Amino acid sequence: MPLLEFGHINFGYGSGELFHDLNGWIFANDCIALVGRNGVGKTTLLRLAAGTLAPQSGEVRLKQSVLRSMKQREIAKLVAFVPQNVDLPFSFTAEQFVEQGRTPFLKMFGGLGVADRKAIERAMGLTDTWSLRFRVFNELSGGERQRVKIALGLAQQPQLLLLDEPMQHLDIGRQFEMIDLIGTLRREGIAILASMHDLALIEGVFTSVWLLSPDEPMRQGSPREMLHPAVLEDAFNCPPRHRPRLVERTRNRMELAI
Repeated sequence: MPLLEFGHINFGYGSGELFHDLNGWIFANDCIALVGRNGVGKTTLLRLAAGTLAPQSGEVRLKQSVLRSMKQREIAKLVAFVPQNVDLPFSFTAEQFVEQGRTPFLKMFGGLGVADRKAIERAMGLTDTWSLRFRVFNELSGGERQRVKIALGLAQQPQLLLLDEPMQHLDIGRQFEMIDLIGTLRREGIAILASMHDLALIEGVFTSVWLLSPDEPMRQGSPREMLHPAVLEDAFNCPPRHRPRLVERTRNRMELAI
């Protein structure tokens, strides 16, 4: 049984259509990289999976339940969405920010319990943000904020983690750490759907790739199949004369670093 299913999804903004009859399935332990050129709908697809957008037709199902019929609180117990940008109007510390991930599990007027504190500490430990817990979130660097945002998602203890450009603002060392973290979460049974900009970080960690292209059905396959230069030339509108650069961009950087 799939954890999450996109069934015949149609969606667009205004008169433009992003998705037409889109279908896809995410199972437990899946680790899927979502790729495609800018503006093709990667963030929109993540928001549809999180239930913050509803399809114009078709259904998104979470554990066989229609997502649009579920309360956001119930969705948040199973799915965590980590967006690219977060703006906080208050001077929350990093720890206070991560604490928000436990909101779906709290009773009305109830405070954080022992289990909540353990989940928060583990999430911040996994993302190497425990040392930042007393820092003001809005005063953190871009890379530090990125890791704290992911810690909030992990504090929800989700079965499905949705990441929108998780490598954004991270230097190469932190990118390697994030790849290691994604591998760890996958081994722990958390399904992951992540929009990825750097194709070189996909192979060896992600089990499959979803490739979005304008006016074409979403293509799905293994990293080796989907990251082939001939496939990417069309999807990214990259002229054949740039094939050597495309090959270099899709080479597994982890192997080059060894």
